[in-house]
Amino acid sequence: MKQPGLPFESEYPPTVFVRHPRARRYVVSVREDGRVRVTLPRWGSMREAREFFGRLDGWIDQQRRRLESDRRAVPRVPDTDRRGAMERAKRELPPRLHEIARELNVRPGKVSVRNQRWRWGSCSPRGHICLNWRLVLMPPSVRDYVLIHELMHLRRLDHSRKFWTLVEQACPDYLSARRWLREHGRSL
Repeated sequence: MKQPGLPFESEYPPTVFVRHPRARRYVVSVREDGRVRVTLPRWGSMREAREFFGRLDGWIDQQRRRLESDRRAVPRVPDTDRRGAMERAKRELPPRLHEIARELNVRPGKVSVRNQRWRWGSCSPRGHICLNWRLVLMPPSVRDYVLIHELMHLRRLDHSRKFWTLVEQACPDYLSARRWLREHGRSL
């Protein structure tokens, strides 16, 4: 029987099983469209992958419900509005990044705004910072956390404890921003 607010399994794209040469274990992930992807290590068997997948039915349903909830909580930007949001991002994000950089006494190199699908931002070893245009759709505190995160990579180009200490010093409430991104980021 269908649970309220949860589509039938057949309403989702079929589950995909993919063998990956660098995978060290079986991994199940739920994509934005509700599709389930099962990654097998090079040495893994399809039988074990199916058994592993079968044990995660409850977790998969929970992830799909969360995705549906995210979609309702943060509406997507219609395609017609994306161009305007991208232009707004190009106008607003670089100046805000430079303002925060001055406060933190760091100097980014080039700054660009892009339509990155899986990242909110990135920082190259040469200091080139790329920002996702969707940052303009977030609450200012969350947007600023992402900017600070990328700027801290100018001091430490890793995600070590020392890096997170720098982030926390510059953005003491960064954990709540990360929580917001986990809960709502996929729906932007």
